[in-house]
Amino acid sequence: MNIAYTDTFSGISGDMFLGALLDAGLPRNILLKELAKLPLTGYSFQSEQTKEKSIHATRISIQVENDQPHRSWKSIQFLLNESDLLPLVKEKAMLIFGELAKAEAKVHGCDPADVHFHEVGAIDSIIDIVGAAIGLHYFQIDRLISSPLPLSRGWVACDHGQLPLPAPAVCELTEGMPVYGVELEQELVTPTGAAILKALAHSFGPFPTMTVERSGYGAGSRQLQNNQPNLLRLVIGASFSAEEVQEVEIIECHLDDFSPELFPYLSEQLFARGALDVALTPIQMKKGRPAFLLCVIADPAESWELKKCILSESTAIGLRFHREHRWTLSRKSGWLQTRWGKVAVKKVTTPAGESLYPEYEDCRRLALEHGIPLKRVYNEVSRAEGDDFLDG
Repeated sequence: MNIAYTDTFSGISGDMFLGALLDAGLPRNILLKELAKLPLTGYSFQSEQTKEKSIHATRISIQVENDQPHRSWKSIQFLLNESDLLPLVKEKAMLIFGELAKAEAKVHGCDPADVHFHEVGAIDSIIDIVGAAIGLHYFQIDRLISSPLPLSRGWVACDHGQLPLPAPAVCELTEGMPVYGVELEQELVTPTGAAILKALAHSFGPFPTMTVERSGYGAGSRQLQNNQPNLLRLVIGASFSAEEVQEVEIIECHLDDFSPELFPYLSEQLFARGALDVALTPIQMKKGRPAFLLCVIADPAESWELKKCILSESTAIGLRFHREHRWTLSRKSGWLQTRWGKVAVKKVTTPAGESLYPEYEDCRRLALEHGIPLKRVYNEVSRAEGDDFLDG
């Protein structure tokens, strides 16, 4: 799985995101070739290498050669549909613009179909959004993860006049995202940048478990008042098995009005979202009231989706969580040939040597197929030696 992580220490905008993609290795000629598939004219694309506090970065700018109309959401949909962009690129761009349309509609009290974009409908914003979709497709990103977003204060000038920061559309777009306040009176998170994350980010949190392969920095268009580098860092890499993560997040809650009949489904949903382990323990609460303790062990990078799942699929109205370290034994998945056929096993290296552990579902399958007791399959696996293990 290919992962991209946006480190938003100075916020995010559409041009910073696209600049970071170029800086990470997106070929400029490929980007321009794909952008040329849009039925747009009257602009020139410029990118330059720069340094922010001695950090190499890429800054992009779009020069508009003639007046451009303020496009509606409907006209942008038509523009994308009429282009020769790849279907997956169109899909990502549509998702980003769709989130913008919903946010703008909420701010202005109208239907999303009636939204007329102003700054966001301009050519530079269209290029930023479509370019983001092109870059993520080029790197074959399966999962986009972001750090929490810094929200500033002050005012920003736009076609509607002076608006308070964070911009109203940003407030709508960041609903459900982790954010924190900073004492800068400059815009850090733009609607376009927030929309990219709203539409495409899988989760928010610290650096995910990954093998880093490349990184890039996209430069913002202004100097920040506190003298920190106005950069967006994009780190791209490959995931590796979360089973080997040595720092985990423990998510817990007490459930005093939860039907245990719902637990198998809740557990299934949590594992589907990357939980490493899920447990439900009977407990007694105040006044002797029976309840359950739900405990989920997770890779910190997956915890955001897991917390949302718990709050959606259970009766929990709050969660507590903390980090813990753990020690896991080296393991490898494979097969063992039995008299009834292959069965999936794990080969685990322990301090005392190697051991084979059968996978329950596969043993159950063989027992049902051959009409034999389940324990006979387990016994055959327990008698096997490490040399009988078939890799893969």
